[in-house]
Amino acid sequence: MSWTKTIGIIGGGQLGQMMAISAIYMGHKVITLDPAADCPASRVSEVIVAAYDDVDALRQLAERCDVLTYEFENVDADGLDAVIKENQLPQGTDLLRISQNRIYEKDFLAQKAQVVVAPYKVIKSSDDLADLDLSKKYVLKTATGGYDGHGQVVIKSQEDLADANQLADSADCVLEEFVNFDLEISVIVSGNGQDVTVFPVQENIHRNNILSKTIVPAHISDELAEKAQAMAVQIAKKLELSGTLCVEMFATDHDIIVNEIAPRPHNSGHYSIEACDFSQFDTHILGVLGLPLPPIKLHAPAVMLNVLGQHMEKAQAFIQENPSAHLHLYGKLEAKHNRKMGHVTLFAKDAEEFGKGVEF
Repeated sequence: MSWTKTIGIIGGGQLGQMMAISAIYMGHKVITLDPAADCPASRVSEVIVAAYDDVDALRQLAERCDVLTYEFENVDADGLDAVIKENQLPQGTDLLRISQNRIYEKDFLAQKAQVVVAPYKVIKSSDDLADLDLSKKYVLKTATGGYDGHGQVVIKSQEDLADANQLADSADCVLEEFVNFDLEISVIVSGNGQDVTVFPVQENIHRNNILSKTIVPAHISDELAEKAQAMAVQIAKKLELSGTLCVEMFATDHDIIVNEIAPRPHNSGHYSIEACDFSQFDTHILGVLGLPLPPIKLHAPAVMLNVLGQHMEKAQAFIQENPSAHLHLYGKLEAKHNRKMGHVTLFAKDAEEFGKGVEF
């Protein structure tokens, strides 16, 4: 049996690019499928240029590859089921369907994985919002398709109900009670179908619903950190996880509440490329290939800063002044406002002092 495999990645964005780099370092060949010929992964892999729901293109990818994976959740699960051979997609399409639909996701987390989630209610139309207790705050999210704050309405008062009713009448939604939390955190976990390995707990700071900064390790107690990691492992084992999964959570002063899952490497785990002995992309490739997974060691506290389109000049100036910082640019040709263009990772002797003070 050949050690070297051909790995097909559905999606050629920055996550696909960094997956491909890890796979290439291990000696594998990579083919990506993406609608854009000049996508970030085109710099490091062959690209089949096609829409994500193009079943003929998915079939071509499947026929040419030993193993398939995906870099984001909005992949056509039915199309994949139609073309994949047995065990060719180790992550499976069930995980895709769970993470594509917040109703399925909440049901899986609360009922099957039995982890703590924020109180929620399934909303089928604006009628379901009629008797809302407005002494509480809520966030209404479309069941499918939302990202980086899109497809969401925060409900704080009667004035917010018009937008909420409009959203509820346009699509199935989930209504979540607003959680009073101290920190947003996440845990990266990788599996190979049998065993799992877990990364340190990450503290995430968002601006305008887009991740701005990740600090590792998170500023929470050891007891809460262990609880967060244990919950991520519990979810991974219930999924019989292959590849990398990110579990996004809220930390209160005494508890951990699971928010959502992403069935792939995640923006908040990019620090692991330099700061850990194996990155989230390394363990993703090992996991989908069914290979043994290493325990993860954090070399030192670290800070990851997202570089958005409006930050490009500031980030390049920052690198000039801080040559020990690691700059990653994804090769996107146009620097649009709020578009993720790259990231910077810094080691910090004291993440408290350094992590809170550095931003773009």
